[in-house]
Amino acid sequence: MSDQSKALRGGEFLIRETTADAIFIPEEWTEEQLMMKQMTLDFVEQRIIPNLERIEQQEEGLVPQLMEEAGELGLIGSSVPEELGGMGLDFKSTMLITEAIGGAHSFSVSFSAHTGIGTLPILYYGNDAQKKQWIPGLASGQLKGCYCLTEPSAGSDANNGKTTAKLTEDGKHYLINGQKMWITNGGFADVMIVFAKIDDDENLTAFIIDGHAEGISKNPEEKKMGIKGSSTRQIFFNDVQVPVENLLYARQKGFKIAVNILNIGRIKLGGAVLGAAKDACTHAVRYANEREQFGRPISKYGAIRYKLAESAIRLFTKESALYRATQNIDDAIAALKAGGMEHGEATLKGIADFAPECAMMKVLGSEVLDYVVDETVQIHGGMGYSAETRAELAYRDARINRIFEGTNEINRMLTVDMILKKAMKGEIDLMTPAMAISSELTGVPDMTPPPTDLFEKQLQYVRNFKKAILMVAGSAAQKLMMSLAKEQEILMNIADMAIWAYTAESTILRVQKLRGLRGNDADLSIQEAIMRVYTYQASEWIHSAGKEALLAFAEGDELKMMLMGMKRFAKTEDFNTKEARQLIAMHLIEKNEYGL
Repeated sequence: MSDQSKALRGGEFLIRETTADAIFIPEEWTEEQLMMKQMTLDFVEQRIIPNLERIEQQEEGLVPQLMEEAGELGLIGSSVPEELGGMGLDFKSTMLITEAIGGAHSFSVSFSAHTGIGTLPILYYGNDAQKKQWIPGLASGQLKGCYCLTEPSAGSDANNGKTTAKLTEDGKHYLINGQKMWITNGGFADVMIVFAKIDDDENLTAFIIDGHAEGISKNPEEKKMGIKGSSTRQIFFNDVQVPVENLLYARQKGFKIAVNILNIGRIKLGGAVLGAAKDACTHAVRYANEREQFGRPISKYGAIRYKLAESAIRLFTKESALYRATQNIDDAIAALKAGGMEHGEATLKGIADFAPECAMMKVLGSEVLDYVVDETVQIHGGMGYSAETRAELAYRDARINRIFEGTNEINRMLTVDMILKKAMKGEIDLMTPAMAISSELTGVPDMTPPPTDLFEKQLQYVRNFKKAILMVAGSAAQKLMMSLAKEQEILMNIADMAIWAYTAESTILRVQKLRGLRGNDADLSIQEAIMRVYTYQASEWIHSAGKEALLAFAEGDELKMMLMGMKRFAKTEDFNTKEARQLIAMHLIEKNEYGL
C-alpha cells in the first residue's frame, strides 16, 4: 500500500473495514517461499527429530552444532540484510520459516531466541561498527546469542531490574554487576544482550557483552517442565568489563529496546506455536487412523472427530489472523521505507504500530497450541501420557508459551491499553463510532433485511461484534475513567472479545479471497465450514465475555439497555455445527494429516 494514509493502522481493525483483496492469505505463497518452507521442514525432520532424545538430555555441543547447520542453510540469518551475511527476507517470509521450525520442540526455542531477541537488538539498534562486528557471526550461526533481561525481582516489571553498570575511572569500560535468570541459550551464548542501570539512572541501558568475558558465571541448567533441551541458566555478572563502545543505542533507552524487540518476539511466537500445533494435529490424526478399538479405527467415532475438527478450526483461523497481521506489518514497513526511512528503523516503527495485534497473536497462538496438544494427548489415550510418543513431549513443551514474551494476562491487558493510548493520541478515532453505537442503542432498531450473500452475512456478524466491543470498552472507559487500568478482569474480557472478532474477520476475508481466486466452481466446503463454525462460536464467546464485563460496572436501566444491545450485537443464525465438524474431520482423516 503506497498511500499510508489509507493503510490500516494498528488497532484500527475495530473501527475500519478491510476488504478481502487487502489481506494476504497462505494460499498465496510463491513457489520460492514454499520451497524455503519445505527446506526448513526437511531440516527439522532430518536433523532435529532423530536427535530429540540427545537434545532433551542437553548433550554438550549438539544444539550449537545444529544451529550452525541451520545457519549454513540460511535459516538463522533470514531477517538479516544480505550485506551483513543474511538472506534479507521480508517479514512475512521470516514468519514462514518461524512457523516451519515450530515443530522442532526445544530446538525451536533455542533457534527463536537466537534469531529474535539474541540478534535483533544489535541489528535494529546497533551502530555500523557494532553491526559489522557481531551480526555476520550471528547470521551464520557461528556466534550464538542470548538476551539477559529478567531478574529475580524483575519479571513482568522488567524496568525494576537491579543489575548495575559503572564507568571505570579511565572511562574506557563499564563494570557490570548483577544477576539474570531464565536466560535461554545462556549455557552456550557467545553474545549477550544485557540490561543494566548506569549509576542512579531511572531506566535501563542495554549492553553487548562477550559471553566468555571474565567475571561471568552461571548456575547449572534449570530443571524445567518442558523444553528440556533448551539451555536455561541463571547468569551472574561480577565486575564484568564491557568496552564503552558496546553500549547499545543510547543511555537509558534499554527499556525502549526491550519493548520493541518484545513486539517482534510476540508475533514471531505466534508463528512458532502455529507450526508446533500443526505438527501435533497431524500426529493426532495419524494415531486416530491407526488405533483400533471395538474393531475399527478410533477416527470413526464422533467424539474423536469433534477433537480433530475443533483443532483444525482453531489452527486455520489462527493462521488466517497471523498472516493478515504479518502482511499489515510488511505493508507498514514498505510505506515507511518508501518515505525514505532506513530499513531497521522502518521495521521497528512498522511493528510498533501493530503492537496490539502482536500481543493478540501471542495470546491466540499459545492458547490454540495448548488446546491442540491437550486434545492430541487425549486422542492418544494412555499412550499420550507415555514418553514413547511425541504427544507427551508436545504437551509439556507447549505450556511455557503462555508465559514467554510476557504472560498472556499481561498481553491481554496490553492489547486494550495500547489501543486506548492510540485513541488518546489521536492516532485512531474510537470516540466517533463509540458515540454512534450509543445512539443506536437508544434509537429505532434497524429493520433492514439481513444480507443473503454468505460472506456479506458473515462480515455483518463481525461488524456487530465490533459494536459490542466498542459498547463495552467505551462504557467502561466513561464509567471507570482512570481506574479502568486497575480493572484487570474487565480489560481481559475486552481483549478476548477483540481477539475473537479479529480472528473471525480474518478467517472470513481469507475464505472470501480464496473464493475469488479459485472461482465459484471450486470446492471450498471445508474452508466455509470452518468459517461458519468459528463465527458461530465467536458470537457465543463474545456475548459471554461482554455480559460478564457489563455486569462488573454497569447497573440499573443502563445495564438493561446494554445487555439487550449485547444480545443483539452477538446474534448469529443457528446452524448444524455437528455436521460441519464431521465434514472437517473427514477431510483430515482422508488426508491423514492437518493439511489445510
